[in-house]
Amino acid sequence: MTAIAGPDRTHFRVRAPRAESVWLCLFDGTSEQRIAMTRDGQDWVLDLAGDMSGARYGFRADGVWAPERGSWFDPAKLLVDPHAIELDRRFAFHPDLSAFGVDTERHVPRAIVPPPLPEVAPQPPLFVPGGLIYELNVRGFTMLHPDVPPELRGTVAALAHPAVIAHFRKLHVSAIELMPIVAWIDERHLPALGLTNAWGYNPVALMALDPRICPGGVAELRETVAKLREAGIGVLLDLVFNHTGESDVLGPVISLRGLDNGAYAHAPDGTLINDTGCGNTLGFANPAVRVLTIDALRHFVRHCGVDGFRFDLAPVLARGPGFDAQAPIFAEIAADPWLADRVLIAEPWDIGPQGYQLGRFPENWLEWNDVFRDDVRRFWRGEGPVNDGPVHDGAVGIGALATRMAGSADLFGPCADRACRSINFVAAHDGFTLADMLAFAHRHNWANGEDNRDGHGDNHSWNNGAEGPSADPAVQARRQLYARALLGTLFLSAGSIMLTAGDEFGRSQQGNNNAYCQDNPITWIDWSARDLALEAHVAALGAWRAAQTAATMARFPDDGTWLALDDTSMDVVRWQDPNTAGVQWRDAGGARGWRIDRAQCIAEPLVRPPAA
Repeated sequence: MTAIAGPDRTHFRVRAPRAESVWLCLFDGTSEQRIAMTRDGQDWVLDLAGDMSGARYGFRADGVWAPERGSWFDPAKLLVDPHAIELDRRFAFHPDLSAFGVDTERHVPRAIVPPPLPEVAPQPPLFVPGGLIYELNVRGFTMLHPDVPPELRGTVAALAHPAVIAHFRKLHVSAIELMPIVAWIDERHLPALGLTNAWGYNPVALMALDPRICPGGVAELRETVAKLREAGIGVLLDLVFNHTGESDVLGPVISLRGLDNGAYAHAPDGTLINDTGCGNTLGFANPAVRVLTIDALRHFVRHCGVDGFRFDLAPVLARGPGFDAQAPIFAEIAADPWLADRVLIAEPWDIGPQGYQLGRFPENWLEWNDVFRDDVRRFWRGEGPVNDGPVHDGAVGIGALATRMAGSADLFGPCADRACRSINFVAAHDGFTLADMLAFAHRHNWANGEDNRDGHGDNHSWNNGAEGPSADPAVQARRQLYARALLGTLFLSAGSIMLTAGDEFGRSQQGNNNAYCQDNPITWIDWSARDLALEAHVAALGAWRAAQTAATMARFPDDGTWLALDDTSMDVVRWQDPNTAGVQWRDAGGARGWRIDRAQCIAEPLVRPPAA
C-alpha cells in the first residue's frame, strides 16, 4: 500500500524510477498543496505528521518528456496512485489528459488515504470445482430490479438484497463472478458517440473500487461478500491486469504512464506492445508489475474476503514477452499465504503471438473453455426435425460433443481422479446472449457507432426462422426448445460451469454481441420480461446438478457406460457418423446419467429409478 496512516504519522511511497522530481499533492476542496518527495532507490517517499486517514491526494512527477523513448513525465499531469484502494470520484475521459503541458487537476480523481483496514478471517473458498459460477455485470444486473430499492440499484450492495440472494439460491449458484468493479475510464472514442464503457475492462487504478459501482468502498464490498457467504454463495472478482486505460501513445497520462511507464511492455524500438487490442500491455517480466498485481489480489482477499479471481486475457500474466507456462507470477501466487488456496480462473487467450493457451495454465487454475462453447453450439445448430434439414456443414458429431461433456480430456487430460480444469459455458458477457444466439444469425451492433464492424463475426448462431424478435408461435417454440437443450447440455457436463446472468430467463441485448459501451437498457436486465418457464427449467437443472455434489460433477469417471438412444451399445460407426442424433451416458452405479437427443432437441438428466 502506498499511503499508510498511523496514529503519529502517515507514510507515502510511490515508484517512479526514472523521474527527476516527484511531489505529493494534498487537496482540501479545490486547494492543492504540493510537497516534494525524497528519492529512496526506485521509489519516492514522504512522511507527514499525524493520522491523515481520509485525506485526498495524488502525485506529480517531472523528468524527460519523450514518448518515442517511453518517457512521459509532465508535472502538469495529476497522477493517481497505482496502489490506491479508494477514489473520491469516477474517471472521466477528457482530451486534456493526453495534452502535454495542460494541467489536469480538475479532471483527475483523488485517491483517499485509507484508515487501517480490518482483516477478514481466512476461510476456505466456498466455490470448488464442479460448481455453478454465475457471471454478472453489477450495474446492469440490478438497475431495473423491481425489488431492489432505487438507491441501491446498480451497486455491489444490491447483490446482498434478499430478493437477489433468493434468485441465486433458486438456481443453486455456487459463486457469483463480478465483472470489473475497479475504477475504469471510457475509451477516448466513446464520449463523442455519447456512449460510456458499461463493462469496466479498461481500469486505471487496479485495486481502487469504482465509486459508482461500490460507493461504500472497501466496507461495502466486504459486507456484501460476508452476506453472500452466509447464504452459501462465494464471490469471484473479474480483474484486468493485462492493460490499463492509459491506452496507446494517444491515450491519457493519469497514473502509471506518468510515474513508471516501464511497467508497460515495449518492443526493442521503444514502441508499446499491444497484446491486448487496447493499446498497451502490462509487462509481467517486470517484478514491479507482479508486486502490484500480488498486492491487489492480497488486498481483495485480506480486506474483502473474496473467494477468487478471473483473469482477463490471462496469457499476458505469463508474457516476458512470449508466453511461458512456468512464468514467475504463477509461483508467486502459489507461494502467497493469502492467495494459494484461492479460486484462479484464466481467460486463456489474448491477441499477441502464441496468444491462444487453452489447457496450458497451472494445474490448480481453471480455464474458460471456448471449445466447449463452440462445439456445443455447432452440435445443436446441426440438424433434426426441429429445423428440418440435413447436418449443417459446420456441425460437430456426437463424438466431439461427448468429449466436451466428459471434461475435454483432449485439452486438460483425463479427470477421473482429479477435478477437471474446464469451465464450460455456452454464452458469456462477450458475445451474444443465449436468447440472441438463437434469434440472430448475424451481429446487430449498430448502436456501438462502429458501422457494425465490432464484435465477433462468427458466433455459430442461428435465427430459427426469423432474424430478431418474432411473434410466430412456431419460431418461439423452436427457440425455447434449443434454449433448453443448450442449457441442459451445460448443466449435465463434467467440470465447472458458468451461466451468464439473465440467460436463465431469456435476456436479450437486441442482437448486440459486443455491448461493452451500452450502459442503458440494452445491457440492463429487464426483470419484467423474464421467461419464467425457462427459469424454472434452469432451476430444476441446478437442483439436479447440486444433488450430485460439486466434487462429483468436477470429475468424469472411467467406468461409465455410453449407450445409443435405443439403449444398445455405441460402436465406432455410430461415434463417427455425423448423422448420429444423440447418446446416453450412465455411471457404473446408475445414480448419475444423462441423455442427449438432437433430433428431439432434448438434453436431460437420467434419474435413478426408485428402489423396489
